[in-house]
Amino acid sequence: MQDIKELDLKGLEERLLFLGAPKYHARSIFDWIYRKGVSDFGKMSNLSASLRKELAEEFKILGIRELSRQESADKTAKFLFRLEDSNLVEAVIIPMKRRLQGSGDSRSFTGCISSQAGCKFACGFCASGMKGFRRNLTRGEILDQVFYLKNGVSGGNLTNIVFMGTGEPFDNYDNVLSAVRLINSPSGFNIGARRITISTCGIIPGIEKLAKEDLQVELSISLHAADDKLRSKLMPVNKKYPLADLIRCCREYIAKTNRQVTFEYILIKDINSDPASARRLVSLLKGLRLAKVNLIPANFLPELKIESPERLQVNFFKECLTEAGLEVTLRKERGQDIDAACGQLRLKYENC
Repeated sequence: MQDIKELDLKGLEERLLFLGAPKYHARSIFDWIYRKGVSDFGKMSNLSASLRKELAEEFKILGIRELSRQESADKTAKFLFRLEDSNLVEAVIIPMKRRLQGSGDSRSFTGCISSQAGCKFACGFCASGMKGFRRNLTRGEILDQVFYLKNGVSGGNLTNIVFMGTGEPFDNYDNVLSAVRLINSPSGFNIGARRITISTCGIIPGIEKLAKEDLQVELSISLHAADDKLRSKLMPVNKKYPLADLIRCCREYIAKTNRQVTFEYILIKDINSDPASARRLVSLLKGLRLAKVNLIPANFLPELKIESPERLQVNFFKECLTEAGLEVTLRKERGQDIDAACGQLRLKYENC
């Protein structure tokens, strides 16, 4: 049975014609799935009973199943999903600032989703790769996570998507970009491209390909160290794509797209959060146009002996960067009372 989310609008129109149904029903089906959050063809009331039956025989809508859920006191929620082949993936829903809407106010949410089951890249601060790489997610499995978070959790106020869950998005480039286009499409989830962020550990060919796409998505680079020796220790991918090449690629990306690049920097106690590390980061990025640094205090991860520095050290690190003229944000710590680090909930479940 085919996942209907593997089809774009034109593809579904062609399938409907093959089934002997008018192609205009494709827009209605997309509306039921992506706008109204319906996962049962039988509830698509403006379609004929015979077409609904035929669709149910041909297609599935949702292929993941919730296995576990943890909710933090700050309303961050982390979900563990089982795929149809029993592989596990994680997704997170993160509440954002309250926004006035009409006479009342309501919350909007960011969904953090996975692109792979497991990860090949074995970063030293991340649990995602500790059980190795299993496989790429399909476009439909990526969209399953968005569907679930939008309709099952956030009540439709899912306004941002970040590919910062398990896996390296550029190692699954075609499926990720195909999913992004449906997330952005007016006939799909209709989330603005500038509200979609793809985060990479520094896969240079992926960055180069993204620069040629007609998409105004946000690009985020996992940096985490400003010298090759430490970064190669934390992120083995640096041996293949060292910092000089990565920064040159980012400079070319900015020149071609005129879009900002965000450099993610996890602050890890006794590893990369000292003043010397801050100075090296300034030296690496100063003069790079449209660059921003997002500082992230590490989530406690006992499996890798990872923890955040003291608040005073975090603030001092940030001040070193801002005083040097870099644009800096400090990510608010989320999910400290749950297994919020990437891959942590999956690892916990598989170790049971």
